[in-house]
Amino acid sequence: MAVGRSAALKVDWAKIGTSLGLKGQTAAALAAFKKRNDDARRKVQLLSEAPQTVNFESYRSQLKNQAVIDEIEKHFKSFKPATYDVSRQIKAIEAFEAQAVKNAEETKGLVDKELADLEKTLKNIEEARPFEDLTVDEVVAARPDIDERTTQLVSKGRWSVPGYKEKFGDLSVL
Repeated sequence: MAVGRSAALKVDWAKIGTSLGLKGQTAAALAAFKKRNDDARRKVQLLSEAPQTVNFESYRSQLKNQAVIDEIEKHFKSFKPATYDVSRQIKAIEAFEAQAVKNAEETKGLVDKELADLEKTLKNIEEARPFEDLTVDEVVAARPDIDERTTQLVSKGRWSVPGYKEKFGDLSVL
């Protein structure tokens, strides 16, 4: 258990938050966990400093029933606290932590890639020429399907785009 305590004392909480880039709810959860950790450490320190011996002679001088005190003293001296092997739980927590870090790094990579794509798209949008300045050849180069559809309509003898009159009105009256 001394190894666990020494490792817990070496945790640099500020570095964890900054190195993993934690923000918002995750950073708040880490801060709450740190506070609980500090509170638990403080309680353990206080309890370890508290006196751990019982003065049975003081109780014998105050109480008339000595048999009760003798029985309590016998149980007190024979008491052995239960010990638990928590190494399995610690290993499971460490495995979970390793998997969480791996998943976080994968997510960070995906987010960085998506961000780069979005920045590239934004740059493309900002550098694009206005629609009014585009030529027909440039539109056809960007979208060859428009040229194909136009060729198809003209070959069938259709000189107007379906739905154009409904959307923009009939200009033949002018």
